[in-house]
Amino acid sequence: MTEKFSDHSKTKDFSRVLAESIDEALSALGEDVKVAIYFHLENKFGIKKHDIPQKIDGFSDALERIFCLGARYLEIMFMKNLHGKIGIVCKWDSPEWVIPEVTFQEYVNLMKQKFEDAGASEKKIEVFVDAGEKQEQYG
Repeated sequence: MTEKFSDHSKTKDFSRVLAESIDEALSALGEDVKVAIYFHLENKFGIKKHDIPQKIDGFSDALERIFCLGARYLEIMFMKNLHGKIGIVCKWDSPEWVIPEVTFQEYVNLMKQKFEDAGASEKKIEVFVDAGEKQEQYG
């Protein structure tokens, strides 16, 4: 029973970190813009600010409907902020000329899994995948 509480606590910690990462990125656009985005998310798409970490697919879809291709730039800002907060280091198993395409939703799900596996108390999480002779670090 303690482990279930612990897993729930780790999920709650990741959700808090993700929400902070999103909020900080939106703040960079200006307070009025941030408030307007949250307003539209809640009133047009039924996604409240505190529900975003649990509804990441719907959140991403809503951003795309609001900003079209501009949503990708916001998602990159969210990922950079999240990376800065949890310090993920990834090495990809692919030839060096192939750049992996990872969606925002895939990135968040992967980081959540690694965050919970490593424990919320660790400062850095490293993910290594064998890439053969030459390995590059992406972050």
